Amino acid sequence: MAKQNKRKRVDVSLAEQYQTCKRASFWRRLGAYIVDLFSIGILIALATLLALLVVNIAGKLGKIDLSLYVDSTDYLGHSMSFLIYLSILIIGFFTYFWSRTGQTFGMKVVQLRVQNSDGSNISFTQAAIRLATSAFGLGSFMALLKDRNAFQDLWAECEVVVLPKSLNKWTLFKEAEKQD
Repeated sequence: MAKQNKRKRVDVSLAEQYQTCKRASFWRRLGAYIVDLFSIGILIALATLLALLVVNIAGKLGKIDLSLYVDSTDYLGHSMSFLIYLSILIIGFFTYFWSRTGQTFGMKVVQLRVQNSDGSNISFTQAAIRLATSAFGLGSFMALLKDRNAFQDLWAECEVVVLPKSLNKWTLFKEAEKQD
């Protein structure tokens, strides 16, 4: 009969496991940024298709006068409400995923997570501050210095860490979303 291992197994919470992760380098951040650009591109394309559908239907019903424009895309191009609509979608995308799971799709692909120093998810306010101070990703250049936070992470009082494969599973992504 084989000997059983009598060591006690200590269950460590996810937040405690996240605390032990090292900070993300600039190059990993850049990889996540590129993947997220594709995600945002798809989101904008779908949102634009929906807006075009609404504008075309409203034009056919006589709710919008499209005679002053070349077509419905010209109408959307001159519409401030369309710009606000797309801005809200982009802001919502990042703030939702950062505050709910700590990861966007791009961060999930390159095994990154944004979190507080105690391993917990950042708040919606922190996510909004992080997005507002990122300067479209230029703030990440500070991460070129070894073991440094990016500009937006300093302002939002958070950090971006590299997750080991054991903590980067899609099941954990779904579980973290259910916890809130």
